[in-house]
Amino acid sequence: AKNKLGDYMVNVAEHTLNDVDVILWLVEPTNFIGAGERHIIEQLKKTKTPVILVINKTDTVKKEEILAFIDTYRKELDFQEIVPVSALKGDNTDVLIQCILKYLPYGPAFYDEDTITDQPMRQIVAELIREKALRLLSEEIPHGIAVTVESMKERGSICDIEATIICERDSHKGIIIGKGGQMLKKIGSQARPEIEDM
Repeated sequence: AKNKLGDYMVNVAEHTLNDVDVILWLVEPTNFIGAGERHIIEQLKKTKTPVILVINKTDTVKKEEILAFIDTYRKELDFQEIVPVSALKGDNTDVLIQCILKYLPYGPAFYDEDTITDQPMRQIVAELIREKALRLLSEEIPHGIAVTVESMKERGSICDIEATIICERDSHKGIIIGKGGQMLKKIGSQARPEIEDM
């Protein structure tokens, strides 16, 4: 990992490999297996948890190339399932869901049937804003942004929300704000309808 956020995410992932029902390893379609991938393979070899290899972005390569990618990874680890998908186009995502369900144990319902989420409203609002920012800034800024909701005040039928977008690099601030604040306005206007629907 190249930064503290990345280090933290890798550490959490590695320490929970044996505490989950199934592991999904998401890779891009390439025959090159570098040092990072080799490290992950070594970690996965140590666990008894079922591992599903998910090859994403299959819409960017020829179908016959996908078989070569599968073969490359199959030689490295005995995966329970290998599922090629295109998250962008939704290709094969239904197959992936069915594969995941095979490894999930049955158990009692932890929430009422009509419960949509156990997350606080501030967290949901922060994630909606972050999602819109990432979609609008996908070319310029990597996933290294976070959003905190500082306040939510109801004023009649309107809810005033004050949120802060936190970025890893100072150089990203100008991109997030945009010329004359245009990008911030875009992020807000795209998040607003979904927030209002809640």
